[in-house]
Amino acid sequence: MDVFWAGVGVDLHLEPDAADGRRAGLERALRDAVRDGRLAPGSRLPATRRLAAELGISRGTAKAAYDQLVAEGYLTARQGSGTQVAPLPSLNADAPETSTHARAPRLDLRPGSPDVGTFPAAAWLRALRRAIASAPSLAYDYGDPRGRIELRTALSGYLGRARGVIAPPERIVVTSGYVQGLALLTRVLNAGVIAMEDPGLPFHRDVVRHNGGTVAPVEVDERGASVRGLADAAAVVVTPAHQYPTGVTLHPERRRALTDWARARGGLIVEDDYDGEFRYDRQPVGALQGMAPGHVVYLGTASKTLGPALRLGWMVLPPHLVDAIADAKLHSDHHTESIGQLALAELINSHAYDRHVRACRLRYRRRRDQLLDRLGTRRGVRGIAAGLHALIDVVDEGAVLARAAEEGLAVGNLGEHWHTAGDGRPQGLVVGYGTPRERVYPETLEVLGRVLDRA
Repeated sequence: MDVFWAGVGVDLHLEPDAADGRRAGLERALRDAVRDGRLAPGSRLPATRRLAAELGISRGTAKAAYDQLVAEGYLTARQGSGTQVAPLPSLNADAPETSTHARAPRLDLRPGSPDVGTFPAAAWLRALRRAIASAPSLAYDYGDPRGRIELRTALSGYLGRARGVIAPPERIVVTSGYVQGLALLTRVLNAGVIAMEDPGLPFHRDVVRHNGGTVAPVEVDERGASVRGLADAAAVVVTPAHQYPTGVTLHPERRRALTDWARARGGLIVEDDYDGEFRYDRQPVGALQGMAPGHVVYLGTASKTLGPALRLGWMVLPPHLVDAIADAKLHSDHHTESIGQLALAELINSHAYDRHVRACRLRYRRRRDQLLDRLGTRRGVRGIAAGLHALIDVVDEGAVLARAAEEGLAVGNLGEHWHTAGDGRPQGLVVGYGTPRERVYPETLEVLGRVLDRA
């Protein structure tokens, strides 16, 4: 018979009728609870009188069990402190380290992340309170796989005015970030060939492959992605506002060529607008989707503007894909969590989201300018008119990365972004200036400058 020990809050799985008796059963239950961590080191155990009363055994039996485990080293007993679980060495103390997570670098200029210290906690809390106060009871039930109508309506207005996207609420599907949107689309396309920019983010290529798609490279030059090599592709994924990682903006002629290809071949353009809100030295470049809304899937996310932890993204779809994507979403995770959706809708409708984006734009521009000041007249710094990263040309990536590692500095490199490795490809550092905290950013730039000066 299992007895729940209310004093500690764990199920000791006692077997008082066992052949070896109640004392042995209690000893074994306590020993097992300590070994498997249900009784953590330092946990205080009930006095023997209380334990005996709760378990229906004699106090002598409880005391004898405690004494035995003290002798074995599982428990400690001190006058005035009662009986506690002793600190035990980990069962895996002698095992080799198996964690795949490397220690965080001292100074971090790797691309891909915003400054999460700018998260508008006070504004988010206000939006969350207002959203919860006005939310209908059904908001806490299972929801529409396309997402809450409140957020889809808010996004429809915001994307139209900020990015030039034609986004009726009925053509928006809310996702748990960009990666889920890309995965859903790959599944719906049913293992077709998906062309992706070369260079481009390798993890996104992995997402396509893991979901049954075949990846083909698309050349990127100073005008952005080329339409050459798209003949067999069902879709092409592009970052037209600020190509990752080169930073180039898709040239108007290339924008027209892509949309012409989509119309002529029945192909699909997947627009990854990952940091389209952040531009500094140029006029805003509207989304490609506005040129051909029936042939472009627009993917956006709150990861760069607010923070990756929210796991909120969106897809604006051509009409013929809405039902298929919604069904794939339903069978993936049913729907994205609703309360965060309601809070984001409130943040957008109150224009607090716009104010936050404007503040971040000024902050990142200042950081970009600090980076350029430290680099001085160095040539070969690209992609700086927008976004959260810059590409710095170098002659020998490996040597520069080694010097950076010696200084405790982590940076990205262009080499890892090519579809296939090969000699003769351009080399460079991909430097993200969104990640470092304000207090360490000047030091981080000094170390970067020192590393490049040595190169």
